[in-house]
Amino acid sequence: MEKSDKYLVLDYLNGDETALNIIIKRHLKLVYNFAYRLTGNAQNSEDISQETFIKIWKNIKRCDPKQEFKTWLLAIAKNTSIDWLRKRKDFVFSDFETAEGKNLITDFLADQAPLSDKMAIQAEDKKFIGGLLNRLSLEDREIISLRYNNSLTFEKIGQILSRPLNTVKSRHRRALIFLRNLI
Repeated sequence: MEKSDKYLVLDYLNGDETALNIIIKRHLKLVYNFAYRLTGNAQNSEDISQETFIKIWKNIKRCDPKQEFKTWLLAIAKNTSIDWLRKRKDFVFSDFETAEGKNLITDFLADQAPLSDKMAIQAEDKKFIGGLLNRLSLEDREIISLRYNNSLTFEKIGQILSRPLNTVKSRHRRALIFLRNLI
């Protein structure tokens, strides 16, 4: 039977070094995907994931056993992502798009090999949705990402973002309205 995160944290605190490895393997994809939704860049998401787990390792003694570990982990991932975004003012490829939707940088860097129709449609859908999500504020993107990519409840999202439940719900509703109007 698989141990819960709570027991793995206790095991690690009692000297079982492998418990932390299990925690990292269990949650690495979750943290990476969350960071990717906020940054849109694989390398940046890897860096943020690494920083997040270093912070987990350094602060695991502060983990409240009454609180769900996943909530605590995502709160640290959120704060690490925000800190990272504030430190780095990277340019965004979409900033180089012309009024016609052409992007000279991505067109130049793009692989010219033809894609299958299905892959092309999926890529186009992701690009379209990603472009819409990038027009949301960072906090609204976090709420949408936590809700739909991580299937978290509004209560958990409120805990992660340190926001009241009603604030999370209203920002979620406003973000959906904003996205609907863009479409």
